[in-house]
Amino acid sequence: MDARVMIAISRRSALLAASASLLAASGGLALSNDTESAKLARVFADSDEELLKLAPLNATWRGDMRYADQYGDLITNDYMRAYMAYAERDLARISSVNRIALPATGQMLYDVFRYQTEFTLESYRTGAAQINTQDFALDHLNGAHMSFPQAMAAGGQYPFNSVGDYENALKLQGGFALFLDRSIEYMRRGIKRGNVHLQLIVNRMIGQMRDIVTAGVDKSPFLTPTASFPASIGAADRARLTAAFRASIGERIIPVHKRLLDFLEQEYLPAARTGTPGLAALPSGRALYNYYLELFNTTRMSAEEIFAAGEAEVARVLTEMERVKAKVGFKGTLRDFFAFLKSDAQFKFATPDAYLRRYDEIARRVTPMLPKYFSALATLPFEIRPVPQEMASATGGAYYILGTADGSRPGVFYVNTSDLPSRTSPIMTALFLHEAIPGHHFQGSLAVQDQNLPAFLRFLWNSGYVEGWALYCERLGIEMGLYDDPYQYFGMLDLEMFRAARLVVDTGIHAKRWSRDQAIDYMLAHTSLDRNFIALEVDRYIVTPGQATSYKVGELLIKRLRAKAESALGKRFDVRAFHDQVLNTGAIPLHVLEAKIKRWVEGGG
Repeated sequence: MDARVMIAISRRSALLAASASLLAASGGLALSNDTESAKLARVFADSDEELLKLAPLNATWRGDMRYADQYGDLITNDYMRAYMAYAERDLARISSVNRIALPATGQMLYDVFRYQTEFTLESYRTGAAQINTQDFALDHLNGAHMSFPQAMAAGGQYPFNSVGDYENALKLQGGFALFLDRSIEYMRRGIKRGNVHLQLIVNRMIGQMRDIVTAGVDKSPFLTPTASFPASIGAADRARLTAAFRASIGERIIPVHKRLLDFLEQEYLPAARTGTPGLAALPSGRALYNYYLELFNTTRMSAEEIFAAGEAEVARVLTEMERVKAKVGFKGTLRDFFAFLKSDAQFKFATPDAYLRRYDEIARRVTPMLPKYFSALATLPFEIRPVPQEMASATGGAYYILGTADGSRPGVFYVNTSDLPSRTSPIMTALFLHEAIPGHHFQGSLAVQDQNLPAFLRFLWNSGYVEGWALYCERLGIEMGLYDDPYQYFGMLDLEMFRAARLVVDTGIHAKRWSRDQAIDYMLAHTSLDRNFIALEVDRYIVTPGQATSYKVGELLIKRLRAKAESALGKRFDVRAFHDQVLNTGAIPLHVLEAKIKRWVEGGG
């Protein structure tokens, strides 16, 4: 699904839809029999059902197949008006509940629901949501053209278990094609309003569209489900469905990408920007950036505060780096040390298998340590796999994909084994802690396996929380004794410097009118990354404003909450109990997490 739309509605709806089942759950989340709690549960349930009708793909992705043949509108002015009206009804519904009469858990959910509703309404009233969803519907990283084909490929989010699933998928392909045509229409309006991408971003999109068009039917990800039919589907249906999929791809999917390619080349590229890359160059750029910062961070930190925090973190990490360099006896500059870590044979791997085995070794070392730091443990299966060869050139060093709640599909830590000489060992421990255990796999699995949480809260994504937790886990490795090798410790600092520099560069681009070259030069001066990688990263920050700040914003908050808890509780502080409090209600907004931990500390921990 379109990442921009999903970010706008899923973060909000995941919490407001959580409602009734969370309040009814056991383990301290029990629903009171009082009238206000029952009313709150009805508000949440009614809101969730209305949301699924507005955005039917939300239901399909969570396994509710009632609307599995419907893609939904998600972009037109009619949809925008309908969604705003829905949010206004939500505000009226929540305002009818007496917050003071609710138990503590109910008050927390009330606060989340009201905050999310008011944030949504404000974003529509100011026009930020419309600019985000319509004017900038697509770019080279975000949009339905990137996310939907992956979801509908074999092994993606969409379940291909029956003939009906395949037939519904054909209908969704038609909805997807219509969405792309509508995206062209609203991006054309964006040209008139002065809301356009940089030329270099448009050129990347043109390359992507050209690849899809020239690849043809046989290489389309939409065709892959026809290569792996379930055994329950007979030969006649297989032949019929394969022919239908090929026809749909040839007659709808490829042609709509050709129309998008023509639009980008003939209309959009000539109108694209060439100057200041950030939002500051747009008519309402500063207000739009403030919207993105709150959208991703769920805090009210200003761009100036984030920039200052970034400079402080860069200076702190730099001091630590110099200390480690001195400890290992390296005599050159920090830049020389970076080069040494990338080139020396002791940090290289002879084969991809050797590289993967090192991650297996890290996993075997980390896993037995978990009970010392967590009382609740993730039980869902987990695997380490190489990034598929056809994706390797367009993929970073590693990423994680969450498995299914029933364990039928494991969580997977994908490791890029291409260009093996560039894959060096110092960052491996920190990267494993971030992407796998106790980072993304552990946190995500704890949520999805918890049957006391409602489905949408179990699968909630919130960048500040999710990435903040994963970055916190990298430094937790110090406490766990995992950086006894100073080079692995330096690798952790190297990754941390990357995230700290993002605070400066993202806000520099969008709030301080930095040029693209200025952003690249800053990253080159403060990280070990090469120019080509940094250029790709900076282009990511340009088209996804604010998201790159969420790693450090979230991590700094979690660290601060822990420090306050340790100070207040003294000897009563239990790190396992603290981690449970952070993890046991899913990826809630950061300001809600802060209030939750404060109540926990005031209650004696």
